[in-house]
Amino acid sequence: MSETTRALRSDAERTVRTILEAAERVLSKNPAASMEQIAEAAGVARTTVHRRFASRDALVDAMAGWATKQFAAAVEAAHPETTPPLVALYQVTANVLRVKIDWGFAMSRALSSDPEVGRVHAEVEARCDRLFRGAQAAGVLRADVDPDWARRVYYALIHEAAQSHDGDADTLATRLVDTLLRGLGTGKGLA
Repeated sequence: MSETTRALRSDAERTVRTILEAAERVLSKNPAASMEQIAEAAGVARTTVHRRFASRDALVDAMAGWATKQFAAAVEAAHPETTPPLVALYQVTANVLRVKIDWGFAMSRALSSDPEVGRVHAEVEARCDRLFRGAQAAGVLRADVDPDWARRVYYALIHEAAQSHDGDADTLATRLVDTLLRGLGTGKGLA
């Protein structure tokens, strides 16, 4: 691949990312916003948005796909399979909250019919399931707690924390993990 081709591809990727980020900002404030409003916020011509995304639905689907990839990368970055369970639980929580706060509109549409989005969510759920089973095996969660129930409660807490806008992701993660473990945990590792 030539340097010119790489530069053009890189420029196109930056443009798409700029459009996606602008769409998130605009649509989170006004879900009925037009493609023209999104283009204006992105600092590009409306034709540029339409060239990249055939329709508003295509743009929203692309946003859901992008946010889902960021969500999966947030979980991966915590290394939940190799990090001690309590540390991994906190790090996954903080990382996921950052994505859910920054990409709230797109994440609310991330349960789309796109099979790739579904596959990524299934992989993340499997990783979280292993994390919760590992936390139980390590004595972080009580032995009598159903790990599937704990994971569903955890998801609900993440959703509510991301909606609260009551602090940064690290503060919210600390509060969330503390709440989860005081209800379902053994108290191991809590101050």
